[in-house]
Amino acid sequence: MVTFFFLMCLAILTPGLFGTSVERFLGIVHVLNTAAATLKAAMESKLAEHSLSLSRIRGQGYDGASNMRGEFNGLKSLILKTNSSAYYVHCFAHQLQLTLVAVANSHIDVAHLFTLTDKIQNTVGASCKRKDMLRERQAAEIAKALNNGEKETGKGQNQEMGLSRAGATRWGSHYGTVNNVIGLFTPILDVLEMIEEEAVDSNQKGEAKILLDGLPSFDCVFVLHLMQDVLGLTNVLSQALQKKDQNIVNAIGLVKVTKSQLQRMREDGWDPLLQKVSLFCNKHNIPVPNMEATFVTRGRPRRRSEEMTNLHRYRVQIFYTILDMQLKELNDRFDEISSELLLCVACLNPRDAFEAFNKDMLIKMASFYPREFENIDMATLGYQLDTYIMDVRLDERFHDIRDLNELSKMLVRTKKNLTFPYVYLLLKLALLLPVATASVERAFSAMKLIKSKLRNRMGDVWMNDCLVTYIERDIFNEIPNELIMQNYQKMKTRRELL
Repeated sequence: MVTFFFLMCLAILTPGLFGTSVERFLGIVHVLNTAAATLKAAMESKLAEHSLSLSRIRGQGYDGASNMRGEFNGLKSLILKTNSSAYYVHCFAHQLQLTLVAVANSHIDVAHLFTLTDKIQNTVGASCKRKDMLRERQAAEIAKALNNGEKETGKGQNQEMGLSRAGATRWGSHYGTVNNVIGLFTPILDVLEMIEEEAVDSNQKGEAKILLDGLPSFDCVFVLHLMQDVLGLTNVLSQALQKKDQNIVNAIGLVKVTKSQLQRMREDGWDPLLQKVSLFCNKHNIPVPNMEATFVTRGRPRRRSEEMTNLHRYRVQIFYTILDMQLKELNDRFDEISSELLLCVACLNPRDAFEAFNKDMLIKMASFYPREFENIDMATLGYQLDTYIMDVRLDERFHDIRDLNELSKMLVRTKKNLTFPYVYLLLKLALLLPVATASVERAFSAMKLIKSKLRNRMGDVWMNDCLVTYIERDIFNEIPNELIMQNYQKMKTRRELL
């Protein structure tokens, strides 16, 4: 029997918390299947338990599964048919991960790199003995570097590293894999050599020999460091998108910044990359090819690849091509950020003295939410926007505001949310648009802690209650133990006081 669970989290914005957007875990629902209609029914039932309705939803966000974001029969489409104001935003962090996976699967050199890393994980991490060998070699390498003055001691430095497998569904895993292979390059080679010499299984010996032929090569090292730089830039965006206080305007800006950084790397990053790769190769006794010489396909010396130089091979076919693919995927995956609604939201951006403010676009944004603004004259909203922008630009307290979260808090703190209620309503609607589903994914991961091997027979109700208290522990920690004991005491007659 296959078991499916549907997780629900709810984001609300309350002036009682100084205008902050708060996301809360509602619960987990046991469903018979993952069809969109089943999930919609489960969502309506769960919302009804809390006296909520689909008609009050103003933003919905899921991953890229077809049953969730399908244009005709997906969950988001079914909800939009019921409530046209429940605008869907594809999780930005998930789109970014899809971009990285697409590049890894499309470029043969990148695909070959991650195939090698998977084989390293399977070979070196196959047993506790080999893992211990890797730790010993790593410790010896660090000690040697410290004695030579190549590394410095300090709190948090020179931590033990382990091999990790890149996964399509684990955000940031590709970056971690590349970093670990570079950091453990020499220990990995040492362990592979020992496996080749001492392994009893001939298949394991053959696997180690293949890795020893492929890993310490200029091609592999070059792609390894190139992907470290590319993934390093995108990892900053990935980590930022997973913050709880992130809003849609910041997310759009971060995507633009990442694209600009990749474009700058394409224009000016070749020489620094080649220098870094050459130093690494010299340190590990890996031959560095002459860039002006004719490129020869490894293992097939008679094949001259149409008299192509090494410079053309590494700079054009690998460096430029991978960066162009990355930029193209980012542009294709994040085409939603150019939608009309998000362009309107961007006009609320307080940066640079509210430079992005546009009254007409904000009035158009109000038209996207007819239930909130059905009894409001758009002319009245226009006059309020005119007064609002003059007021906040003249108020020094708003000069250092950087994002929508800070703007919302400042409006509440200065009581301007009461002076400009329609503007504040627009701001609340903007803050409710979901940026990423990282917090929902973390809540799902909490199931492993709650439903452990010792509690594998717990029912759905008990598991749901345990998840609520665990995920929302910041609230439950504030409840005194005395109050809990009094509550249990009143539930039924007991022999003694608790």
